[in-house]
Amino acid sequence: MLESPQSRRPLPLVLPHVVLSLGLILGVIGSGGEARAEPPIRSAQDAACRNEARARVFATPDPRGLGPHAIGRQIWNACMQRAAAGAPRKARRSRRR
Repeated sequence: MLESPQSRRPLPLVLPHVVLSLGLILGVIGSGGEARAEPPIRSAQDAACRNEARARVFATPDPRGLGPHAIGRQIWNACMQRAAAGAPRKARRSRRR
């Protein structure tokens, strides 16, 4: 017996929408955790040190197996300490007129 064309139905059109919705939900949940991982930037030096840590974290050796998060924190701390020490200041000259 041959099946009539009406008995064979294509996949419902709802399936792609469900898959897309599920993907968007998982994407939002996944990206929300990363956004909360770092505290807000407090200063220009903080932002510069974060950028330095991001740039150097994977190039820095990790012999103790600490992981990229701990290595990045060490790089950031060293940068912030350098910034706190600051450059040596020159003595001010008094201007005489």
